[in-house]
Amino acid sequence: MLKLKNILLLVLLCCMSFSLYAQKSTVRATIQPSDILIGEQAIINVEVIAPKDRNILFPVYQDTLITGVEVLTMLKPDTVMTEVMTISQKYVVTSFDSTLYHIPYMQVIDGTDTLRTNDFGLKVSAPQLSEGTLAYLEKLNKHETDSIDFDQLEISDIKTVLDPPFVWQDYLYYLYALLIIALIVALIGTILYFVLRKKKKGYFFTPKVVLPPHVVALEGLDKLKASKLWQKGQEKEYYTELTDILREYIDHRFNIDAPEMISEDIINAVHLATDTKSATDGLAQILKLADLVKFAKYTPFADENDLSLVNAYLFVNQTKVEERPTLEEQKEEITGQGGQPTATDNEKK
Repeated sequence: MLKLKNILLLVLLCCMSFSLYAQKSTVRATIQPSDILIGEQAIINVEVIAPKDRNILFPVYQDTLITGVEVLTMLKPDTVMTEVMTISQKYVVTSFDSTLYHIPYMQVIDGTDTLRTNDFGLKVSAPQLSEGTLAYLEKLNKHETDSIDFDQLEISDIKTVLDPPFVWQDYLYYLYALLIIALIVALIGTILYFVLRKKKKGYFFTPKVVLPPHVVALEGLDKLKASKLWQKGQEKEYYTELTDILREYIDHRFNIDAPEMISEDIINAVHLATDTKSATDGLAQILKLADLVKFAKYTPFADENDLSLVNAYLFVNQTKVEERPTLEEQKEEITGQGGQPTATDNEKK
């Protein structure tokens, strides 16, 4: 029974020791690279593994870690949280003396405890000199020469500032800027051109010339006459086009919606709008004969076809509205007939 109690007490002490050991922080230091040339840089990484609730403080060096090893900068710490807290603090160091440096430890404060890292070393090597340089240095040491010849030392003087090589991609920004400026200038120029042109002419386009209804109708009848449709046996097409010309003329001349009306209604409406009975009778002859040809398949005689075209010309000419010539047109007409108007001409007027 006593032996069992001792075993249990031993297990309890081991568990307590393990728990205390698990709560203790650990620190480790590494350096990369560990072998550098004079003036090159190395990074010292101090890594601390501690419980999450610990307050870890890293040393801050002014400029020297140990004699001969200078601290250039202290980087921002990197913290990783898992079951424990892992903090990595990096220092950038350099040296200008060629030797092997031994760094015994670096201190880290964990609450009230001070932790020490492992020791590590840094080897700083001088640049490898050529045989010619070593031989000339030997002469200098033996005082075999009084002056220093940098060519024999194979040491180059400080070079002047060199211009960077030309790379066209570096000037893309300026090219884009020039293109944008050119587009803006072209846009402004175009706007000014049209604005000035508008002030000068009053419009940007040539207005469409609107011909009087009778001119349009007579031109259409001339084209129909030249096509000789009924002579080719196309009587239906002939009367269709003939009535379309007259319907459009009536629409624009009398403001009668003839294209949407039947023949009888057109005849009655035109009869009320004009007193010219012969013109109305000629229009009635054309529309009634056209209805027979288009809907009753009637084949008219040649005389009837000619009569329809004559009546169409007669209807347009008898019902057209002549536009009074302007004063300028009257002067041009008089000038074309006999030069400047005479006193006699004025008296006749």
